[in-house]
Amino acid sequence: MKDYYDILGVSKNSSLNDIKKAYRKLAIKYHPDKNPNNKIAEEKFKEAAEAYSVLSDSSKREKYDQFGFSEFNNDNNYYSKTNINVDDIFTNFGDIFNDEFEGFTEFNLNTNTKKKKKIKGNNLRIKIKLTLEEIYKGIEKKIKVKRMKVSPGIKYKNCPNCNGSGIITNISNTFLGKMQTTIQCTFCKGIGKIINFIPKNANYQGLVEKEEIIKIKIPSGVTEGIQLKINGKGNEAPYGGNPGDLIILINEIKHKIFKRKGKNIYYNLYLSIPEAILGTIKLVNYLENNKKQIKIKINSGTQSGKKIIFKGKGLPSINSYGYGDFIVNINIWIPKKINYEQKKFFKKIKNDKNFLPIKNIKNSFYNKFKKYF
Repeated sequence: MKDYYDILGVSKNSSLNDIKKAYRKLAIKYHPDKNPNNKIAEEKFKEAAEAYSVLSDSSKREKYDQFGFSEFNNDNNYYSKTNINVDDIFTNFGDIFNDEFEGFTEFNLNTNTKKKKKIKGNNLRIKIKLTLEEIYKGIEKKIKVKRMKVSPGIKYKNCPNCNGSGIITNISNTFLGKMQTTIQCTFCKGIGKIINFIPKNANYQGLVEKEEIIKIKIPSGVTEGIQLKINGKGNEAPYGGNPGDLIILINEIKHKIFKRKGKNIYYNLYLSIPEAILGTIKLVNYLENNKKQIKIKINSGTQSGKKIIFKGKGLPSINSYGYGDFIVNINIWIPKKINYEQKKFFKKIKNDKNFLPIKNIKNSFYNKFKKYF
């Protein structure tokens, strides 16, 4: 149940002037212009108007003191209805905001920030192609970048429209007192400065294009399409603003023998029939350098489609600790042509049970491998 005295924050013995002051204070606090799109503030504004409509009228106040809120629970609580326009409240009670008992109250309705606008230069974007070896180790590169830079000798002066503040302030008298509104200066667009002198060969913003060599440290494990950012190495900004950033897009050069999938490196190793049957040792030049080799032991009877996994020998993760794997896919090489002696040998062993393929190969490793790729 509502208590009108409690809503206005006054006692039952308060004078009419005290009630007026309390209502005026709440009306200014919850004014819709100070609380845009705030439904709670709007309801409190209407609630205060409802309380004032009762307590400022001596006959209504007497009934309220005698019978309480139930006497005003129907049509008399007019201003609490959600369909009431706020302007209707000022039509009825607007006079109390201009009387002499409290002077005036000044408050701001700022449509923009009071701080000067800070311009940022445009970002630059470049593409860098990297080999898998460079991605594995990480690398520092020097690149040439054409940047827009502030020309030496450029001069600025304070904006004459806003005197260098970047904002325009207007004060107007309203029934709420003096109302101050602040907007961005349209002449300097909130910067507070304008160009007074542009050096020769500079553009209208006082910028000139210059070539610069920039060092870029690329971490190991980067992926195709990833973007790296170097703060402040984009185009410079006029009027003392902050420079833009240099955005680096990574392109990965396709490797001749290795294939990358995430952090894992895949390699297709081809064996001759005798190597697969008898077993062998293979050496593969790996990504660390051309001299370092990985030894791959092939056991006798190795089947085509077998995978040999070297844990932790893949690429490093750019986002977390650890490495991927180096995965070797075994393939048996079948020659298209063989000589007479070779043909004679294979004819001899053709029906040997030891050389007959396994009949049930439905769930063989080879089939799983084919599905995977």
